[in-house]
Amino acid sequence: MDQGQLERLVEKGIELLPAPEVTTHFLFTRDGFVSLVERRGEEFGNIGAPGLLIESGGFAALVWRGDRPVFVARGFEQPASDDEVTRIRGFAKDLDYAIQGPNRP
Repeated sequence: MDQGQLERLVEKGIELLPAPEVTTHFLFTRDGFVSLVERRGEEFGNIGAPGLLIESGGFAALVWRGDRPVFVARGFEQPASDDEVTRIRGFAKDLDYAIQGPNRP
């Protein structure tokens, strides 16, 4: 993780979740959403799709059922509001910017 990435994460209000039991990915969160980022040593790899961080500590993916957005996990389902869809998309965009940088290909 380089200084520029750290600065962009802070700038975008994105936090690294401590998860010592997860050795293959970093977990980033903001505003109740979470995304896994592949761990390549101390560097970042691929960025996973964001989801809702649920009370059990799990991840609920945003899926579309027809034209209806829904957060879904095992034993969990919750409709997603238009505001939540907008915010999760903003989180994904900001995380990509923070990790990849402003001049990504």
